[in-house]
Amino acid sequence: MSKPRRGGRPPRAASEALRDNILDAATDLFLKQGYGATSIEAVARRVGIAKRTFYHRFADKTALLAAVVHRIIERLRPPASVPLIQGDSPEKILEQLAALILRAALTPQAVALHRLLVAESARFPKLAAVFAREGASDEVVKLIAGVLVNEARAGRLTLQEPQFAARQFLTMVVAIPQRRALGLGPPISARERRLWPRKVVDLFLYGCRKTP
Repeated sequence: MSKPRRGGRPPRAASEALRDNILDAATDLFLKQGYGATSIEAVARRVGIAKRTFYHRFADKTALLAAVVHRIIERLRPPASVPLIQGDSPEKILEQLAALILRAALTPQAVALHRLLVAESARFPKLAAVFAREGASDEVVKLIAGVLVNEARAGRLTLQEPQFAARQFLTMVVAIPQRRALGLGPPISARERRLWPRKVVDLFLYGCRKTP
C-alpha cells in the first residue's frame, strides 16, 4: 500500500493539468472580455486557485497571454502528416500553402485573437510584442520565401527581395478574409473561400513571372 503524499509540489501530471486549466480559463476570458478587462484574480477565481498558485506558473498577465497565444498557434498548425510543401509547380505549391494558411486564419480562435490585437494593441503595447514573438507569421514568411527562392533559382520567377514578396503573399492570403470575418464587410462565402487561394496565387505570380 502506497503511503499518502505529503504537502509539496503536485505530481507532474497534476501540475500540467492545472496549467492547462489556467490556460483554458485565460483563453476564454481574454477572447471574450479582452486583455485589459481580464485580471489575474478573475483567472484564478475561474480555476478555483489562489493567486500564489497562479504566480508559481506565470510571472504576470503578459506571460499568461504569451502562453495562451503560443498554445492557440500550436493548435492551428496542420498535423505532422500534412505536407506543407506539395506540388510539382509554383502554382500548386503556393496554392496548397495558401489554403492551409487561410484555413488556420479563419478559425474562430484565430479571428478572435486578431480582434483582440486590433482592439487593444494601442492601449497595451505589450500585446503587439507578444503576438510578434509567439505568432507564426515569421515562420510562415520564411517558408514561403524558401519556395520563392527555389523558383527564382530555377529561372521561373523574377525576385529581388523574397522576404518582402513572401510577406506580401501572406497579406494577400489573410488580410481581406480576416477583415471580413471581423465584420468589416460580408463574411467570405464557402465558394469564395474555396477559390481564394487560386486567385491570390494567380495574381501574385503574375507580378513575379520572368518577362521575356
